Amino acid sequence: MSVHKYIAKVMKTTMESTPGQTEFYQAVEEVLSTLEPILKAEPKYDQYNILERIVIPERQILFRVTWMDDANKIQTNIGYRVQFNSAIGPYKGGLRFHQNVNLGIIKFLGFEQIFKNSLTGLAIGGGKGGSNFNPKGKSDGEIMRFCQSFMIELSKHIGETRDVPAGDIGVGGREIGYMFGEYKRVTGNFEGILTGKGINWGGSLTRTEATGFGSVYFAENILNKQNDSLKDKVATVSGSGNVAIYTIQKLYDMNAKPVTCSDSRGMIYDKNGINLDTLKLIKEIQRSSLEEYILIHKDATYLPIHKYPQGANAVWAVPCDIAFPSATQNELNLKDMKNLYKNGCKLVCEGANMPTTPEAIEFMLEKKMLFGPAKAANAGGVATSQLEMSQNASMQKWSFAEVDGKLRKIMKSIFDLSYETSKEFEHEGNLMIGANIAGFKKVADSMIDQGAV
Repeated sequence: MSVHKYIAKVMKTTMESTPGQTEFYQAVEEVLSTLEPILKAEPKYDQYNILERIVIPERQILFRVTWMDDANKIQTNIGYRVQFNSAIGPYKGGLRFHQNVNLGIIKFLGFEQIFKNSLTGLAIGGGKGGSNFNPKGKSDGEIMRFCQSFMIELSKHIGETRDVPAGDIGVGGREIGYMFGEYKRVTGNFEGILTGKGINWGGSLTRTEATGFGSVYFAENILNKQNDSLKDKVATVSGSGNVAIYTIQKLYDMNAKPVTCSDSRGMIYDKNGINLDTLKLIKEIQRSSLEEYILIHKDATYLPIHKYPQGANAVWAVPCDIAFPSATQNELNLKDMKNLYKNGCKLVCEGANMPTTPEAIEFMLEKKMLFGPAKAANAGGVATSQLEMSQNASMQKWSFAEVDGKLRKIMKSIFDLSYETSKEFEHEGNLMIGANIAGFKKVADSMIDQGAV
């Protein structure tokens, strides 16, 4: 059987055995479609049935989460933890609390996590979890009660050498704190079973900033390879969570100018550059809508989402040199990519997980635009999570500068590995192919070494 037919067969079987999981199919197809060069070069992966094995999680856990709201009414949600692959280390990946969470989304995120974690060079496997619980509009008491109920079940399946969850959309320091406290109460153990913890009780400096910082470091490495830099570049950024906020902060550090941010209600365009202090006040302290931004900065423009151009994201219609999609999956489509290209964008660097649709990626590569794929570009968060695990295990605490320095080196290593792998397999500069093959090879070789597991 040809390699192309082998990949098509695995894809068909995956879709038939897991109906209705659209985002998961997209993630699997994106990886498998880039593996043809290594599958042709090394038949052992077919011989050891690696593709069929790697697309199936080692374990899927679904559970009921019941909690009491402020009106003393019992509410019910679904909890998930998908432990996808532990060939190179304990499962590692975030928890997402969002009303649109389902098994397909958790599996897509967990599958991506396998290869992202592999690229870091650290000993961590891939997993993901979460719930269809929506924290927006909930009181602190309601969020605490939900997190405690969620952790009562999750605590049965995690451990510092087994599975170490972290935060994601809807899960920040507050939620991690509530879950860690419940784990400690239920088990009686104070151990590093979550990352993203508070600084006073086992957290790592730079962890909050890491995904955004890492994404900017990765973009700088791409530009350096072109004898260029971020200095004086105009950047558009989507989102207004941790990834977007700290992408914006690091862009300023690198003498670039970020001019946009967004949330679920709309987007801000500030030609003078997004005011970081105002953004942090609105999103980290007030937890408000970005509409508040224009009350302080009169020159800025706010566009509500219902006024976006049909079939497009208004963030990507703003002229820029570099785009940083940092919100959620499939937020940048073909129409958006055509707008970016038309307006002179040279580089798209993904801060979110799978934010660019396949059609948009194909167009971007055809037009020779530079591309920092999510598996490589946003790996800084999980890399720093592992650094937090290392500090917990050794009972040490590193300085902000020390962790940031390690992060910067890791992002440079990921870029170099992705670039050199793309060159080795005759696709020089295609970092999507390079990152996917490099991440796959380490995991697949480890699976072969460990036998039929």
